[in-house]
Amino acid sequence: MLDPRAIIVFVLLGLVAFAGVVANVGVGEYPIAPPDVIRALLGLGSDDGNYGFIVNALRLPRALVAVLVGAALAVSGAVLQGITKNDLAAPDIVGVNAGAGLAAVTLIVAFPSVSAAYLPPAAFGGALVVAGLLYLLAWRGSSSPTRLILVGVGLGAVATALTTFMITFGEIYQVSQALVWLTGSVYGRSWEQVLTLLPWLVIFMPLTLLRFRHLNALGLGDEVARGLGVRVELERGLLVLCSVALAAAAVATAGTIAFVGLMAPHIARRLVGPAHGGLLPVSAMTGGAMVVLSDLVGRTLFAPVEIPCGIVTAVVGAPFFLYLLYKTRKA
Repeated sequence: MLDPRAIIVFVLLGLVAFAGVVANVGVGEYPIAPPDVIRALLGLGSDDGNYGFIVNALRLPRALVAVLVGAALAVSGAVLQGITKNDLAAPDIVGVNAGAGLAAVTLIVAFPSVSAAYLPPAAFGGALVVAGLLYLLAWRGSSSPTRLILVGVGLGAVATALTTFMITFGEIYQVSQALVWLTGSVYGRSWEQVLTLLPWLVIFMPLTLLRFRHLNALGLGDEVARGLGVRVELERGLLVLCSVALAAAAVATAGTIAFVGLMAPHIARRLVGPAHGGLLPVSAMTGGAMVVLSDLVGRTLFAPVEIPCGIVTAVVGAPFFLYLLYKTRKA
């Protein structure tokens, strides 16, 4: 049973995310006031007949992609932190996002005519390879948090170098497309990207949320978890698979948006505590709100120039990561 506090926090964060969506949809060369945005979202009439088309066809998909990508990255990070018992673990820190990015860029540059629907499976494959290498090199048995992060950073650096290699030999149009995508952006996203991302979230998000008891048990240690009747290796493998799938789908849709998977679970943990029954859904809503608000900041801070939301999250997330690293070393 969910903690009532977690339900209240989830609802409040949902309102924040909705406000971010409304504000984001109203921003642009054709500004739309929030009441008109809400009327258009609800299908109600307005003074301007163009509002419905601008809101629902042109701008809403971008905001929805931001929320869904943020939720996927946040849950992925919360799962990794839970099964590794490492506060520094996140899909972008340990190289999972870099592996997904390498596979997706390879597809974009080498096979430009391939449909966007093939990006999530390709990214999933690349992320799964990195996760497997991370397990073999740093996580097999017991491993220190520092070793896990160092090996993850090293794998991410290798994947990033290979990504740069692919970009160097690509055609200029595909290269420019890949570079914009790699910064982490929801610019120009349409309903096609929403529908491509949605099946991955529909399958892997509930599967992850329903395993919160196993994640709680794994956090107590393998021996205790076995004593509670948990099939440790099976559950850990399934949770890693879900985490990698969510991160890969997010990266394939919006590029490598940094530090959301690191920050959102920590914020959620401060709000509702460490129990994953409340932590996972609150992390999802926190991540969704973070990305849609980051996109809003990027669009308005230096308007009419737009800053990709991945740059905004990186500016905030890098000091946060250094703080966590310092705190971990002191501990």
